[in-house]
Amino acid sequence: MSSAAKAPPATALPAAGIVRPPRRPVGWHPAGPPPAAPSDRPEAWPGPGEDLCHLAGDWRILQLLRGHRWSLDDLVTAWFAADVIRGAPPARIADLGCGIGAVLMLLAWRFPAARGVGVEIQPVSVGLARRSLVWNGAGSRCEVRRGDLREPVSIPEGAVFGLVTATPPYLPIGTAHGSSRVQWAGCHLELYGGVEAYCAAAGRLLAPDGWFVTCAAASQDERVRGGAAAAGLRVVRRREVIPRAGKDVLFTVWAMRRDGQPGADEAPLVVRDRSGRWTDGFRAVRTAMGMPA
Repeated sequence: MSSAAKAPPATALPAAGIVRPPRRPVGWHPAGPPPAAPSDRPEAWPGPGEDLCHLAGDWRILQLLRGHRWSLDDLVTAWFAADVIRGAPPARIADLGCGIGAVLMLLAWRFPAARGVGVEIQPVSVGLARRSLVWNGAGSRCEVRRGDLREPVSIPEGAVFGLVTATPPYLPIGTAHGSSRVQWAGCHLELYGGVEAYCAAAGRLLAPDGWFVTCAAASQDERVRGGAAAAGLRVVRRREVIPRAGKDVLFTVWAMRRDGQPGADEAPLVVRDRSGRWTDGFRAVRTAMGMPA
């Protein structure tokens, strides 16, 4: 018999969206700050074509049923960033191209004293992220601005952030067909710049001792290193992510700063073993980010 409690069916709000039920082992209790879940703010709950899904601890995230969904890239990037700075939690965090706000909120959950800013160019994603912040009670210390991360005016505060994060799109224009699905093109194609643009923006925003953590496709190592060098940043940590033992690298997470000595590549993070079970390493990632392991 499984140790996981059987999840109840998803709850559909009248004439609105879906509230996803938790899937949690018996006896597991969520860590971290509790959400606000405001009953007097109907805009914070899912509307038609939307669902409210679990994120970290008891925090949740609003997503479109047929749009961009938060993913493994977001989870591992947020976890890697939290691991990089765990000895000195940042007072300020910036997330570039924040989409629906997954990385920003994972880090806001992980570091409840930090203030965060996300910048995102797609209005539908901005709206979802802002509403998720309200639902989680983080709207007083985190904000999402609509803007182009390549423009300094999007985050005019300048070099004051102890941590900057990003999950850039992986597909250069012309290497894949666009899609009519809401959010898809902007989240997958480099319509607003590739990893080099994200490095350049991070270079403008990092405090002198700050860290920039990003992910990139497995084939983009030269582009990441070139973008880092052009932005005056040095790669200090690098870790490949493999979806299942025996498979090729799916993506890589990178940590860089203005100064620092590069270390040896870290052992790859393998998500599932050959039988399809989560590895101990990935269970540790989930535990650190407030998810059942």
